[in-house]
Amino acid sequence: MTASHYTHRLAVQADLPAIVAIYNSTIASRQVTADTEPVSVQSRQAWFDEHQPERRPLWVAERDGEIIGWLSYSNFYGRPAYAGTAELSVYLHEKARGQGLGRYFLEQAIAHAPQIKVHTLLGFIFGHNGPSLKLFGALGFEQWGHLPRVATLDGVERDLVILGKRLG
Repeated sequence: MTASHYTHRLAVQADLPAIVAIYNSTIASRQVTADTEPVSVQSRQAWFDEHQPERRPLWVAERDGEIIGWLSYSNFYGRPAYAGTAELSVYLHEKARGQGLGRYFLEQAIAHAPQIKVHTLLGFIFGHNGPSLKLFGALGFEQWGHLPRVATLDGVERDLVILGKRLG
């Protein structure tokens, strides 16, 4: 399926279990998140509630009635002067990876950002996550920061790369 065949919608409360399930499915790979144990739906409720469509939307994509991925805009650093900057997070169901959904989500997020008064987009990606680094790079994100060995996953120290894209 090409990226042009995807659509997305705003997430609703009933989507939270599927969002959490996709997130939890990425933990074991040690490539996508710094969480090392599954999270609960209840523990993600406040995070879900922070995603308001007019400022920090949370989107889901579906195929055949099943949620296959999600993208969120999140606040950066939580202070008013950074209101125009948002962190993007993309999580895909295992069966949706490598099929253009991540590219679709990022393209849509870049296009939508000005509508929610965001001029700067960030991605925080582990240095060993080649596919995500490549995807963000292909869409014009540049390396703005490199934090060596700031995460320890299963006894292995990992780098965090900060990618950024200024819009307009």
